[in-house]
Amino acid sequence: MAKPKLTIEALCSEAAAFAAAESTYPEPSLYGVTDGKAVGTYLEHKFRAYLDARYVSAASNSAQGIDFPDLEVDMKVTATSQPQSSCPFKSARQKILGLGYGLLVFVYEKKDDPKSTTATLNIRHTVYVDRSRTADFTMTKLIRQHLEAGANAEDLIGLMHDKNLPVDDIEAKRIAEELLKTPPEQGYLTISNALQWRLQYARVIDRAGTVDGIRRLT
Repeated sequence: MAKPKLTIEALCSEAAAFAAAESTYPEPSLYGVTDGKAVGTYLEHKFRAYLDARYVSAASNSAQGIDFPDLEVDMKVTATSQPQSSCPFKSARQKILGLGYGLLVFVYEKKDDPKSTTATLNIRHTVYVDRSRTADFTMTKLIRQHLEAGANAEDLIGLMHDKNLPVDDIEAKRIAEELLKTPPEQGYLTISNALQWRLQYARVIDRAGTVDGIRRLT
């Protein structure tokens, strides 16, 4: 029997089922491991194999840098102690208009059992963030407030510079003119400037299930 094609709804449903099963699974290879990247790689590969056994979907695309290019969704795995991860920097626009793709975020708490020498990843939160909500919370909030107060292009350019957005004057003017025509959606990530964006997820965890576009799966 042919496998069905993976959809956003199926991805979210399977992520919830996977998180529940994984939260009780004793994994010997993770015992004593403190490297968050190693834990993230383990979970990402395991979830991908779980899906591949059940659905047809495009392989992750290194050029695009996302795990599910056909769904325009990237998977992130992070610890409860500091729920954040890195993200490829493409453009300053991402901080205002969103990353350009959605996020599936697994937030785990790792526990080692010395008796069995295994580790369990208790997945405390599984959240799906629609691409429309992946901009920076503070930046979009300020821009929306400025627009409501009647800001012009110069005001918006000044705001971008005040907030140290990594953008030159020409691009800032271009973005400002676009924003005057179409105000940005309110984002809920915290995106820190760096050679790679640093994405922080505390707010999406808190708001999951209460804001349109941010779904709490577990």
